[in-house]
Amino acid sequence: MSDPPVFPSLPGCGWSVTKAPRFQTRTQKAVSGRQLRIADQPYPIWSFTLTFPLLRDAHDTRAGAGVGLGIGYDELRTLAGFFLAAQGAFGTFLFADPSDNQVTDQPIATGDGATTAFPIVRTFGAFTEPLTAAVNETGNALLVTVNGVLQTSGVSTTSRFGFTTLADTIVFAEAPAAGAAIAASFSYYFLSHFTDDAMNFENFMYQLWQAKSVKFESVLP
Repeated sequence: MSDPPVFPSLPGCGWSVTKAPRFQTRTQKAVSGRQLRIADQPYPIWSFTLTFPLLRDAHDTRAGAGVGLGIGYDELRTLAGFFLAAQGAFGTFLFADPSDNQVTDQPIATGDGATTAFPIVRTFGAFTEPLTAAVNETGNALLVTVNGVLQTSGVSTTSRFGFTTLADTIVFAEAPAAGAAIAASFSYYFLSHFTDDAMNFENFMYQLWQAKSVKFESVLP
C-alpha cells in the first residue's frame, strides 16, 4: 500500500488555526455525588480547523484572459481537488502540522533484553503518545540510537497500515540490552480525515475565494 497523500501547503492559509485534543470519558454519578470515570481511549484524537481567507483561481477569466490576481496561481482548485479526491470524510491523508512535526533524540523506550519491537512515540510536554506516520527528513529509515550510538544495521520499521515509507514501530534484529536507552530522530505526520462530507468555498471577489473553516481530525493508531 502506498502512502496517503499529503495535505497541500498553501500560502493562503491564515490565522487563526485551531488544534484541539479530544479524549472520550464515561462518567457515572452516584446519588451521593461520588463519580466513577472510565477512560475509553488513552490517547487523544486531534481536531484541526484551518482557515483560508485567500484562495486564487486562475481559471476565472470573466474579465478576460490574462487579467487578474489569480493568473499563475491555483490554490482554490488545489484545495478543492484534494477534498474531492478524498471523497469528503471517507479518505485519509497526511497532515504536517507546522508547529508539531519533528523531534530529535526522542526517547522511545528502555531495553529489557528480550523485546525487539517498540512503538514510535513523540512527547508533547508531559504527555507521550504513539504515532501513526513517522518518517525521517529524507524519507528513508528513521535515525535510531541505542545508548547514544547510531544504529546503522539490524534495525527496521513496520507500519500496521501497510504504508511503504511511513512507520509506527521500530524493530531490532536483536533485542537491545536491559537498561539500554532507545531514542530516534524523525519527522512525522498526523494521519487524518476530513470531519465533514461537504466544504464551503466563497467567491468574494474576482478570482479570489475563501474557505472559512476546513476541519479534519487525526486517526488513532
